Parts: sequence; structure tokens; C-alpha cells
Amino acid sequence: MSLHSEHPLVSVVVTTRNEEKNIGNCLRSIREQTYPNIEIIVVDNNSDDRTKEISANFTDKVYNVGPERSAQRNHGLLKVAVGKYRAYFDADMLLAPDLIQSCVDLLEARPDYTSLYIDEVVLGTTFLSRVRRFERSFYTATVVDGSRFFRAEALVQLGGFDEELPPGTEDWDIDIRLSSVGTIALVRNSTSPKQSWVAEFASSNGAGGADCFVGVFHNEAEVGLKKYLAKKSYYGSSLLAYKEKWGPKNKTVRLQLNPLYRILGVFLERGRWKSVIRHPVMFGAILGLRVLVGLGFVFKVRRS
Repeated sequence: MSLHSEHPLVSVVVTTRNEEKNIGNCLRSIREQTYPNIEIIVVDNNSDDRTKEISANFTDKVYNVGPERSAQRNHGLLKVAVGKYRAYFDADMLLAPDLIQSCVDLLEARPDYTSLYIDEVVLGTTFLSRVRRFERSFYTATVVDGSRFFRAEALVQLGGFDEELPPGTEDWDIDIRLSSVGTIALVRNSTSPKQSWVAEFASSNGAGGADCFVGVFHNEAEVGLKKYLAKKSYYGSSLLAYKEKWGPKNKTVRLQLNPLYRILGVFLERGRWKSVIRHPVMFGAILGLRVLVGLGFVFKVRRS
């Protein structure tokens, strides 16, 4: 039996811009996956550091495309990739060793699934990082999450990401379209610990239980409050265009843009309120961040 029939090709796209500090670890975590049939595609956006040079040590498929990440993702996922399954990740992410294998196994077993949510843990030991890690734990497989692993035929059928939308909501947009042709599911964590340099790196950067985790570690250790708020403000500008595209009657969009849901609902549903009760200080810090992000968005809208 050939490798291709036993292990269908998975195309993994990483989009970059000036990520020389992170791209090496990201690509190493992809190259060292337990799954044996992966093509790595890096789509850079005019980096002026060593991002492309470092990427070339891991793959000969390194491209330069802009102007924004939707165009980068589409170039890699639709124009370069040839895999039966396709995924995209950010350059500051590390993949748990069994992630690709787990994704393939799930989609091979369930042809009704079009794509998969992948759990994400924010790394970092600062107070902001710990708050962000706690906050992100509530978002997995909710309407404010975004799928990352796709069945190629579904992705091609839908034409990939909407490059007309400003950056920030393109992952929500494609999930609405994917949901119309199939089911988006979640890859579950393992019950069997697996030691790896990724797990050790994650553990040393604040992530507990990393050896059983099947997902991505988002290395935001160096992201301070100013950079975090600037990023949220930049991507928040796409909310109005996204709402205009889908209209105010779309149930998913209404929930995603509902302030009450974003501030309280997402943290209380599915029994998650128990974590809120156990960690009131962290939840209070999350609410503080939500207020700052909201104020930043209002200020930006008024200036525009």
C-alpha cells in the first residue's frame, strides 16, 4: 500500500510577516508531526527580516503574497496546496505532535465534517498572558472561534477566504459558509501523555497539561497590553463590513456581535460558568480587557 493511499497528503500553510523569532519553532513543530505525509507552504507578506531565509530551511515552497492574510491564505490553500486536507496556522503557533494525525483520523471517519476547530492555548507567564490564556479557553468551538483544518473539496467549492472583507472576520465568514455544506467539529485532547520538546516549551511558558494537549500553542509571551489593544483595534475595523455582508438577521452574526454575549454569554454557556466562579480575579481582568477593546474600537470609529 502506498504512503498516499494510507496517509492522504495534508497541505499546511503558514502565513508570515517579520516572524524570524517564531517561524523556526513553528515549522519544526510541523515537520516533526507524527503524521508522515505533509507538505509545508509558507506565504510571506514582504518581510524585511530573516523569515523567508529561515523558512527555506524547512520547505522549498516559500512565496511572497499580499496585501493581507486572506490573500496569503488563499494563495497557499487554493493555488499551491494539492493535499486532500488543508490547514493554516500563524507563525507564532506550535503544533502538538499528534495534531495532524488526529485531524486526519477524524475527517476520514466522518465524511459529513467539512472542517475542524482546533483547541488553542495562549503561552506566556505575564499576568496579561495568563488572562489571555484563561479567556481563550472559553472560545473553543464557539461562534467566536474559527476552524483551521479543512476538507479540500469544501474549501475549493467555497472559494476560500473572502479577500474583500477587511482582515479580522474572514475566519468567521468562511465558517458560516462551511456550515452551509457540512459540519464543523472539534478535535479532542488525548488521554495518553506524550513527551516532546513542544510540550516542554509550552510547560515552561505557563501551559499546564501540555503533554496531553492536541491543538496549537499560541506563543504570545512577548505581546504587551499596548500591542494587544492595537491588534484588536486593527482587526475590529472589519466588524462593520462583516455585518453588512451577512445582514442583521443572520443568527450567527447577531450572536458574534452581541455585546452581552461577548462580555458574559460566551463565558457562561456549556457549564463554563464554573470556571468563572473558580477564578473571579481572572474573569474580572477579562472584563477589563473587553472594556478597553470596546473603547478602542469606539475611538477608532469616531476618528474615521
